[in-house]
Amino acid sequence: MKIGVVSDTHIPGRSRDLPGEVLRAFEDVEIILHAGDFVRQHVLETLLTLAPVEAVCGNVDDLDLRLTLPRRRIVTLSGRRIGLVHGDGPGSSALERARAAFSKQPADEAVECVVFGHSHQPYCGVHDGVLYFNPGSPTEYRRAPRPSFGLLHLDGELRGEIVWL
Repeated sequence: MKIGVVSDTHIPGRSRDLPGEVLRAFEDVEIILHAGDFVRQHVLETLLTLAPVEAVCGNVDDLDLRLTLPRRRIVTLSGRRIGLVHGDGPGSSALERARAAFSKQPADEAVECVVFGHSHQPYCGVHDGVLYFNPGSPTEYRRAPRPSFGLLHLDGELRGEIVWL
């Protein structure tokens, strides 16, 4: 299973639309995960033309998105539990907030992966047996070397791939 992963699209902002490279890459994914900060509803609608979307709201999303999307959720794909959270909030780093967001799950509800955003910094690393994956931002890459998005691969093992634009 190939999963498209994106966060911090911030449209409109530095860009009026998602980059064409992202749209082309997501044409053959089975599902898209968005870790918040769409900003406007039309980004979600665009992604829904490519594949089903599971998403959470971020700290700068419009009111309609904040009323529709949860702040955190767990998605089960091919029997694998994936936590999805934006990663904003007080104190520590986005990674630490993502780790804390799902740390108190009962053992039978534990996640194998946490997808998060907020920092605009791509990250793919394992902590205590859990994959933490931040795809960065395809539009506002801030301190990252380039814009990026991600892919998760579920083919026996769960792997994250940062795709640089």
